[in-house]
Amino acid sequence: MSRKPETTRRKILEAAFDEFYKNGFQGSSINRIVDQAGTTKGALFHHFEDKNDLGYAVVEEIVFPCIKERWLNPLADSIDPIAALKKVMRQFAKEEAADARLAHGCPLNNLAQEMAPLDEGFRRRLEKIYSAWREALEAALARGIKAGTVRKGISPRNAAALVVAALEGIIGTAKNAQSLELLEQAGEGLFDYLDSLRP
Repeated sequence: MSRKPETTRRKILEAAFDEFYKNGFQGSSINRIVDQAGTTKGALFHHFEDKNDLGYAVVEEIVFPCIKERWLNPLADSIDPIAALKKVMRQFAKEEAADARLAHGCPLNNLAQEMAPLDEGFRRRLEKIYSAWREALEAALARGIKAGTVRKGISPRNAAALVVAALEGIIGTAKNAQSLELLEQAGEGLFDYLDSLRP
């Protein structure tokens, strides 16, 4: 049995992600997506009902796994979430600098800012990612309290909500300023907050 349809679908998803990331969902072009994927509109509409359906698939199959790999997985078994989070943030800043990706910001945040007010399907799918991120961090902080790496008396739920919001705000403002220095400066401020959660 041929794997070609699945390969074509994946190429379309990856091309669509790049297009949405660079030009926003509304500013994106189906023609550019099929050109980059090396396929046809017929193939795209064979796999996806319409542009929104393609957008939803990008959120679920590209954006969510990327966020999970970068931000959630490193916290999954950590009993020192503060150290784990700092390590992930430093790695993120290093990669942003190396790949010059700062220009486009966070794909999750970009789509949330652009599409959540306009489309309930996008909003629900994006919120599912934010919820998973907050829950992973909350669970890691709770493990940290038990392990003695995070002080008792803090609310893991509140701290997790603040950290996710802070990270997205840091990335968004650094994107707007086109400033790696601002990314690092705000990151250090967040590190100070994280250090305040130590016993």
